[in-house]
Amino acid sequence: MLGLGVIILMRLFQLQILEYDRYSPQSRENALRQEIVNPARGLIYDRNGKLLVDNEPIYSLTITPATYDPEATPLLANILDIPVDTLQKRIEKAQTYSWQRPSRLLTEIDFETFSMVQENIWQLPGIGHQIESKRHYPVDSLQASHIFGYLREVSEEEYQQSNTYNLGDKVGKSGLEAIYNSQLWGENGIDYTLVNAMGQSLGSYNNGASDEAPVKGHNLHTTISADLQLLAEDLMEGKRGAVVAINPQTGGILSLVSAPQYSIRKLSGRIDNEYWQSINTDPGNPLFNRAISSRQPPGSTFKPLMALIGLEMDIITPQTEVYNPGYYYRGRRYGDHADVGNYRLRKAIQNSSNTYFFWVMDKIATSGRLNQWHDMTADFGLGSKTGIDLPYEVEGILPDSAYFNRVIGKNKWGIGDVLNLGIGQGYMAVSPLQMAVATAEIANNGYRIKPHIVHTIKKENGQVVRNTPSRKKIEWLEQADIDVVKEGMRQVVTDGSGRYYADLDSVAIAGKTGTAQNPHGEDHGWFIAFAPYDNPQIAIAVLMENSGFGSISAAPVASLLIEKYLTGEINRPYVYNYVKDFKPKKTTASNE
Repeated sequence: MLGLGVIILMRLFQLQILEYDRYSPQSRENALRQEIVNPARGLIYDRNGKLLVDNEPIYSLTITPATYDPEATPLLANILDIPVDTLQKRIEKAQTYSWQRPSRLLTEIDFETFSMVQENIWQLPGIGHQIESKRHYPVDSLQASHIFGYLREVSEEEYQQSNTYNLGDKVGKSGLEAIYNSQLWGENGIDYTLVNAMGQSLGSYNNGASDEAPVKGHNLHTTISADLQLLAEDLMEGKRGAVVAINPQTGGILSLVSAPQYSIRKLSGRIDNEYWQSINTDPGNPLFNRAISSRQPPGSTFKPLMALIGLEMDIITPQTEVYNPGYYYRGRRYGDHADVGNYRLRKAIQNSSNTYFFWVMDKIATSGRLNQWHDMTADFGLGSKTGIDLPYEVEGILPDSAYFNRVIGKNKWGIGDVLNLGIGQGYMAVSPLQMAVATAEIANNGYRIKPHIVHTIKKENGQVVRNTPSRKKIEWLEQADIDVVKEGMRQVVTDGSGRYYADLDSVAIAGKTGTAQNPHGEDHGWFIAFAPYDNPQIAIAVLMENSGFGSISAAPVASLLIEKYLTGEINRPYVYNYVKDFKPKKTTASNE
């Protein structure tokens, strides 16, 4: 016994004195538990400083597998009111993450359930909790679901590839939450906790002096007008389509709506699986952002751009007359709804004469300048991504000779495939965002702009990062040509198809209606506009799916939004009631 005691004392002397430098760091690691503290996510504001997205506290349940007693699983499942099998899968997932570190078992525990867990905590070794946060939307009724986007737990792949995320962390999956996720996230903090050999907490290490506080995420200040967004969402309720309103001078998005929308409030915390399944199987596809991802023929809203190209190519002048007999003949008849008679440019835009623009496109095609037409149209942002700070934007379709060779076949396409491009039909397809940008570029006298939603990022240290808008002149555009086209668009509202719902006494609006053929059902209605006419502050594009003529479906929506934005109120309740009561003639969903 004496000899054994001497051996133990010698071994203790060796470990604690002779080899102290070697084993002290290891013993410290065994005695300390490092716990990651998630930062508060950054906030989102509108253009006037109104808070649109903030955070509210929630309880999350954690588990440390090394100290958890599996025999407590039935009790815990009963308290949480979830199946034992479901709970067991979550426990196994936590075990694969780490046996020694706590990980989230369940998020967004209501207070009653949390209290029951605390009452039984003595029977639930290894179970703890964290006070976290979920997204909160303080403006009642505001959705903006395709602007803000939603959060979901990191996938296994995201977790493996990142040193930042832990099991159960939520990251942006769409909208601004996805694009600016790294800025909104902030920096993780670390809490050091003393533990015993059983892994049980003994309190804070060094009275918290060694802890590292989390750094809150950066705040986003957007160009969105909350009041305008609320009205746009209200007007598009029960409809399919999109609205994009933009500041033509800066490119800042004032409002963006894709209808139908989904409820971001139902996706802000723990996912409601029943609701998630319902929106994924909804034939209206509310998760699809029609404003930036839909591709539709622009119809007659393309005619102002067509006029500018024809003027630049010297195919027409403002005085060029084209006779419309009610159709355009080129091997077969191409219909025209405009009255029979002679048309000059302003009148052709005002009355939307197909014959006039068929004639212009015919001259372009037969002179071998289709590719030049393509390049000049592309200068307005059609056929390519605009670069907006939202995910899943599409390029659109803007044909040239290579496109026709690839799609139809070399030497197999002809004038019949090209003519329809002159009136925004055929193989051309654009998004509402692209048409809003093109309209803004007419409004600002030919300056290319980049649409954006976030104009300023404010960091916690006070540093401000600004999104400086860029403007670049479309070099071939002549001011005299732009003026003529603007005059024609003004006449659309005062004397043409837009006069019924788009003409305002308080604000001078210029616009263009359009109806896009839809092989899957009722035609789609378009309307583009800018105002005030002499000093444009807003440009807008409205697409109403399966709603027929744009003059009666899309134009009223655009005019109400312009009226609200520029005057602060709506003085035409009869137009508002008309829009609210308006329903699509056929509700065939269309994502292309």
